[in-house]
Amino acid sequence: MFSEILVAVDGSKIGKRALEVAIEEARLWKARVHVIYVVETGLFSSLPMDSTWEIMYSMLEKEGQETLSHAKEQAAAKGVRLETYIRQGHAGNEIIKASQELGADLIVVGSHGKSEVDRLLLGSVSSFVVGNSSVAVLVVRPSRT
Repeated sequence: MFSEILVAVDGSKIGKRALEVAIEEARLWKARVHVIYVVETGLFSSLPMDSTWEIMYSMLEKEGQETLSHAKEQAAAKGVRLETYIRQGHAGNEIIKASQELGADLIVVGSHGKSEVDRLLLGSVSSFVVGNSSVAVLVVRPSRT
């Protein structure tokens, strides 16, 4: 039923859970997983373009590289084909755009991001994706353990 699965990760616990779910779905359907990490540049819009902005961006980009490297290891251990992408911009827009470019037939997202403050300030990325996607979206909730 699914052949191309896009999963959004952000380094959070729920993002890691979304990756696990995407990998399991890929195993079931013999699908390929595309993992996207979006550096949310909207966080910096009110900051002057100086070295502080560059340092913050570099930190987020490094976190993205580490998160994607972990995703590759996890998929390889399960025998799942996986490709990774780092984008910058509004997370919801970039996830939708990537799903269209990659021909994804399932998008997997966590129910919320790193913090409740991010959710209040930026709006819910998962709600945006659900409301704007033309393909199925699986929203992963935190495990109850």
